[in-house]
Amino acid sequence: MQHRTLGTTGPRVSALGLGAMGMSALYGEADRAESIATIHAALDAGVTLIDTGDFYGMGHNELLIGEALRTTSEANRAKALTSVKFGALRDPDGGWSGYDGRPAAVKNFAAYSLQRLGVDHIDVYRIARVDPDVPVEETVGAIAELVEAGHVRHIGLSEVGADTLRRAAAVAPISDLQIEYSLISRGIEDRILPTARELGIGVTAYGVLSRGLISGHFDRDRQLGAGDFRGMSPRFQGENLQRNLDLVDALRKVAEGKGASVAQTAIAWVLARGEDIVPLVGARRRDRLTEALGALDLTLDAADLAAIEEAVPAGAASGARYPESQMAHLDSER
Repeated sequence: MQHRTLGTTGPRVSALGLGAMGMSALYGEADRAESIATIHAALDAGVTLIDTGDFYGMGHNELLIGEALRTTSEANRAKALTSVKFGALRDPDGGWSGYDGRPAAVKNFAAYSLQRLGVDHIDVYRIARVDPDVPVEETVGAIAELVEAGHVRHIGLSEVGADTLRRAAAVAPISDLQIEYSLISRGIEDRILPTARELGIGVTAYGVLSRGLISGHFDRDRQLGAGDFRGMSPRFQGENLQRNLDLVDALRKVAEGKGASVAQTAIAWVLARGEDIVPLVGARRRDRLTEALGALDLTLDAADLAAIEEAVPAGAASGARYPESQMAHLDSER
């Protein structure tokens, strides 16, 4: 397994991380036994970074990861690093009702996450979206107190813009920014990524396959089940979907020339963007995990990268990455 360091102050982690959200929420039903087997397989393969959120399935995802950690080998437990997002407020019907970044809430969320995960510390802790009613300095300051107390090892951020990144970094060392980054989501390249690099902050990139859209496995006539986030995502709707899958068809030709899958090529492109970027792959099954890990063996030279970007030019995606109501919560889009 290749490794990378999250920023100048963060931990050394596997070059690919495992994003566990889909095992509990937003992509339809998942098989619990297969989910745990996939986490075990990831750890066996040398993946050390497991990403979750305390609101994924209202705690279900953390409990799932906790079970997987309890039932793996001692060696795997010792090397596993947890990255946890907090702050999203849910209701009993699964609805969303804002974000809470107050210092007291930060510590409350952390207490429950530690218990559900069955660990004595969280390796990277971050608010999922900036609370518009609480200065980011206060939220980060509360996490810093958790670091001082030994409950958290490193402070992360999620979906924040360049200015907020600077404000947060002035309070305490920030290990990494978790943000969407893929061939069809390249908005961070203008200001956010350069600012992160200036400040010595790493990037954990989620959505590297754009929720399966550019995985090579999404069919044009696929019917999405109830509760699947993609049923509301603009990029999966009508003509947007068809145009985006045309991009995938173009990418497939490049991938075939490399003897790789579409997913491997898309992941390898993100890996090639810099040693300070760690892609998170949202594999819910062992076969998808195995495919994703194959990206680590794919070398892209300058000609390959040019061919990939000719197939999927920057800004070519049709549709926003979230519905309008959710885009409004993204500090990174302001």
